[in-house]
Amino acid sequence: MTVKTEAARGTLTYSRMRGMVAILIAFMKQRRMGLNDFIQKIANNSYACKHPEVQSILKISQPQEPELMNANPSPPPSPSQQINLGPSSNPHAKPSDFHFLKVIGKGSFGKVLLARHKAEEAFYAVKVLQKKAILKKKEEKHIMSERNVLLKNVKHPFLVGLHFSFQTADKLYFVLDYINGGELFYHLQRERCFLEPRARFYAAEIASALGYLHSLNIVYRDLKPENILLDSQGHIVLTDFGLCKENIEHNGTTSTFCGTPEYLAPEVLHKQPYDRTVDWWCLGAVLYEMLYGLPPFYSRNTAEMYDNILNKPLQLKPNITNSARHLLEGLLQKDRTKRLGAKDDFMEIKNHVFFSLINWDDLINKKITPPFNPNVSGPSDLRHFDPEFTEEPVPNSIGRSPDSILLTASVKEAAEAFLGFSYAPPMDSFL
Repeated sequence: MTVKTEAARGTLTYSRMRGMVAILIAFMKQRRMGLNDFIQKIANNSYACKHPEVQSILKISQPQEPELMNANPSPPPSPSQQINLGPSSNPHAKPSDFHFLKVIGKGSFGKVLLARHKAEEAFYAVKVLQKKAILKKKEEKHIMSERNVLLKNVKHPFLVGLHFSFQTADKLYFVLDYINGGELFYHLQRERCFLEPRARFYAAEIASALGYLHSLNIVYRDLKPENILLDSQGHIVLTDFGLCKENIEHNGTTSTFCGTPEYLAPEVLHKQPYDRTVDWWCLGAVLYEMLYGLPPFYSRNTAEMYDNILNKPLQLKPNITNSARHLLEGLLQKDRTKRLGAKDDFMEIKNHVFFSLINWDDLINKKITPPFNPNVSGPSDLRHFDPEFTEEPVPNSIGRSPDSILLTASVKEAAEAFLGFSYAPPMDSFL
């Protein structure tokens, strides 16, 4: 059966018409939710997108839904304009909204800066990433994964919160909670190791955060002291979700080789499928480092360290309690099917005798006084940040959108790679 119509430039088969109608119906159901990714699916369906009825519905939706205007796939936005494609109650966020005060961190693709919002006068940590560097290393999926995970965990006390995100033609901006108690790595370097009660407190808060991520079917995959911050009171805040893997069910596995050498689990090194127990191995490695000063199986020679992780038995010095020893042996079990957490995930860690002194309800409500107080005087107190970062000048380009004259042909590719990045939460998210 063939249906002919003057509105269409070609002939609609019955199956094509049904497919187009299904898209339109689904679109109408979803448009109130502002699901920008759905718009992109329509845009990627060239047949449906060219049809006049699709175009008319997109045009009708624009005046009623201002936040969708920038999501209209035709015509494309000028590369000199700030691109904001997310469901957003703050659709016009831009770099000039902030005073960028200090560099407080650096990574492969950009910098983290202390910034004060000009209108709100609130302080944030703004992670600024260079699109060109991300695309060069083909890491755009990891960046979008980080954004997606941040959207899910705004309610947990030991995970950094995303306030909103936006982009310019050449950069991505994450506007995050400002945490200035210092990296766990920084404090470990200064003190070499921690006493067992302090290590227990940190391990419990980390385990709580990992358990929450697992409840969302997210595997963290990159737990290490550099990704663990202390807030101004001394509580743990987990950051950097770029290596997270989403949609891993209770018995689900993944196989991507990623992580940090010192903390890689044996199954990752073997390039075998692995599951959420990879995070419990990493918790064991971090706890070991807190108690002993170095990661387990550590060697300056990476090949030797990998061989140690795969083949060397775990050796524990006698200066820790039996419960700590038992926990480390359970977490650093080379066979993931026998590892602590393999059967009942976080509940196995939570119920271990090492944590018998922890009241988990009090812990999650921050009613337990942290064993160490960073004693920061306020947002401008940067004593726990590495001077290597804070003494670096803030680049002028971070606070402004690029001029159209300076843009290259690669900018269009960059813009398309990060569709849907921009985001602002509902107004009550941080109440």
